[in-house]
Amino acid sequence: MSVINVDVAVIGAGAAGMSGAVALAGLGLEVVLLDEQGSPGGQIYRGITLAPLSRRDMLGADYAHGNTLAQALASSTVRYEKGAAVWQVTRDHQVSYLRDGRLHTLQAKAVLLATGAMERPFPIPGWTLPGVMSAGAAQILLKSSGLAPSEPVVLAGCGPLLYLLGWQYLRAGVPIKALVDTTRPEDYWRARRHLFAALRAWPYLRKGLELMRSLRSAGIAHYTGAEQLAVEGSDAASALTFSVAGKTRRIQSRCVLLHQGVVPNIQFSQSLRARHDWDDEQLCFSPVVDAWGELDVPGIFVAGDGAGIGGAQAAALQGELAALGIAARLHRIDEQPRDARAAALRSGLEANLRIRPLLDAVYRAKDENRIPADEVMVCRCEEVTAGELRKFVALGCSGPNQAKSFGRCGMGPCQGRMCGLTVTEVIAHARGVSAQDVGYYRIRPPIKPITLGELAGE
Repeated sequence: MSVINVDVAVIGAGAAGMSGAVALAGLGLEVVLLDEQGSPGGQIYRGITLAPLSRRDMLGADYAHGNTLAQALASSTVRYEKGAAVWQVTRDHQVSYLRDGRLHTLQAKAVLLATGAMERPFPIPGWTLPGVMSAGAAQILLKSSGLAPSEPVVLAGCGPLLYLLGWQYLRAGVPIKALVDTTRPEDYWRARRHLFAALRAWPYLRKGLELMRSLRSAGIAHYTGAEQLAVEGSDAASALTFSVAGKTRRIQSRCVLLHQGVVPNIQFSQSLRARHDWDDEQLCFSPVVDAWGELDVPGIFVAGDGAGIGGAQAAALQGELAALGIAARLHRIDEQPRDARAAALRSGLEANLRIRPLLDAVYRAKDENRIPADEVMVCRCEEVTAGELRKFVALGCSGPNQAKSFGRCGMGPCQGRMCGLTVTEVIAHARGVSAQDVGYYRIRPPIKPITLGELAGE
C-alpha cells in the first residue's frame, strides 16, 4: 500500500475544517482536506458552492456566509479531496480513506478532526415509521437539492433548528400544519441565571425572536409544553399525538419531522481511545481537549461541534485556533506570535458562545424523549427495544459494549450513531448510576463501511 506523507490531514470540510485548513496552509504547511460530500460546506453550509442565488436567499444570510469560507478554501493551497470517506485514523496519525472505489492512505504529522455534529436520537413511539425523519435530514435535502415535502408537515421537538427549518420552509412555500414544542415554562425559569450573559449576545437572541415572530405571523398552530409524543400509523406515519396541560391532541400528517438538538460526532475520537467526559449541560459525551483543541492523543486535534456544540461561527474560530496549535507543535510558528494571533480569536469565540448556556438550559431534551418506554425501538439496525435493554441489565449487562453481546445492540450499519446515547442513558437509568459510569460504545474501524473487495484490491 502506497502511503503519502503530508504535514496535516484535516477531516471534514465544514466551518471548522475549511477555516482550519486555510489557516494551516497560510502558515506554510502542506494540508490535505478530506470530506465525504461532493462539495465543501459540511452540514451547516451544505451545497453552498452549488446552490443558486434564489436558494441562498431562501435559506438566509447565515447560510450564504458559508460561501466566504468556501471561496477562501478554493483560493488556498489546500489539497481538497471531495468524496473521500475516511474509515480509519490511527494514534500515529495515519489516515485511511476510500475515494472513487480506491483506498488511499496519508501519513500526517498532525491530524485535525472537524467532523461536526449529528442529531440527538429522538426515540418515541412510531419514530421508525416511513414518513418520520429528523429535521436536520429534511434541511439537508432542502440545502443540497432544493427538495421539500409536497404536503403539510408537522415539526416536533425543541431547539433552534426546529424554528429555523420552519422559517426556511415558509420561504420555500412548504405548508406547515403545526409546530409542537416540548419546551415548558419551567425551562425558561431554569435558564434565567444565563440571561445576563445571553443579553450580551443580543444578535443571536434577535434572530431567534424574529424566527418565532415569522411563524406566528403565518398563523401556524404552535403548541408548547408538549408531552407524551407518539407517531401513529401502521405501514407509515398518519398522525402525531401529544398532550398539553393534560389534554390529548392529534394532528394528522404523513410527514413528521423530529428534532431535539445536536450532539458532537465522536466516532473518530472514540476510536482513538481519547478521553471523553459526560457533559450534563448538553447531555452527551464530548472529547477532552486543551486550549488548542488537542486530545490526550498527541498531535490529534478536534475543532468545531465535534468538541462540543457551539455553532458555525464558533466552529470557524476553533478551526483557526487549532491551526495555530498545530503550527506551533510542528515548529512553524513560535509561541509568542501564536498567542498574539490567538487573542482576537479567543475573544470572538467567547462572544459567540455567550448564548450557548441559555440555549442548553431552555432546550434541554426531556427525559421521556431520551429514555423511552419499554416498547420503543432503540437500536433501529438490530431492532432492539428499550425493554430488551432493561432485561439485559437485569441479567448483568453493565454498559453499551456488553449490550452488543446480549443482543447485537449497536452492531448494525450505523455503528451506534443512531442509538449510542440512548443506550447509555437507558442502561444508566436502569442501573441507577451516571452516564459517565456507563460509558459509550467502543468504536473500532472501519468507521465508514468498506468492502472486503476494496481492501483486497488495495
